[in-house]
Amino acid sequence: MTLAFGLCVAVFSVTTACSSTPKIQDTPKKILSGTDEQIFLGDGIKKNYDPNVIMKRGEAFFEKEEYAEAVVEYNHFLDLHRTHVLASYAVFRIGESQLKLTKGIQRDPTPIQKALEAFERVRKDFPGSRYDGPALQRIQDCHDLLAQTHLFVGEFYYRRGSYLAAAHRFEQIIKLYPDKSVSPDALYFLALSYHDLGADDWASDKLTLLAEKYPDSAHSSKAKSLLAKIGGAQPPILLAEHVEPASPAPATQPTAPPSGDQPSLASALVPSAPVTSFRLPSAAALSQSFVSCRLGAWC
Repeated sequence: MTLAFGLCVAVFSVTTACSSTPKIQDTPKKILSGTDEQIFLGDGIKKNYDPNVIMKRGEAFFEKEEYAEAVVEYNHFLDLHRTHVLASYAVFRIGESQLKLTKGIQRDPTPIQKALEAFERVRKDFPGSRYDGPALQRIQDCHDLLAQTHLFVGEFYYRRGSYLAAAHRFEQIIKLYPDKSVSPDALYFLALSYHDLGADDWASDKLTLLAEKYPDSAHSSKAKSLLAKIGGAQPPILLAEHVEPASPAPATQPTAPPSGDQPSLASALVPSAPVTSFRLPSAAALSQSFVSCRLGAWC
């Protein structure tokens, strides 16, 4: 009886001990484009300095859509291995990550500007690389977004009645992006802003330029109506073929020099350089265009 009871206790103890041992499950490692999650673990020299490990870590973050972290890793790679064969790729990837961080033309344009800087760096520091052509296309994309951002902010200010701030935005588009698709809209709204500010001469100039340069624009009919409303008279440049040449002024009555405050229509219509020589502004040149206006939370 005692022996049997002892055996039962022993068997119960062994069973209880086995049942309290946690089961070990095989957890598969998460693979991202061939990159092992183990690259995120440890703090050894290899993790912090090996170019392949740093690059794989950046790629893993990019694949996981954690673009801010990816930018940190690509910059870390360039800090340590700026002459590496993958250096041009790292810079290009920084630009792409910044574009991914862009929240649209309605938000802060800083990521677009940082992306533009990265793509310009690809072309400057690694000319002829395999990423030269793609970087050029991304530069065009960045400028398209920046032009649309200027237009969005300008229309926002115009709707609020902040006509000076709106005019500043529309002027930036005409100055920096005369060949972009938003240029006709910018010209029309710039004319509206001038009209609402009481500068109908300037408004007339811009409406005439819109009619001559973009005759098929979406604002063509409204521009003609506005031009008729603010006076109905054609600007001097359009009447030049029908007006007799004026007699020269007497020598005792010198003509007054043109005002430096008002832009002339002729200077607006005649480009200062051939169209083929037009170059998009650099990221550095654009930096001031988003900070000179202080009327909004960002501009």
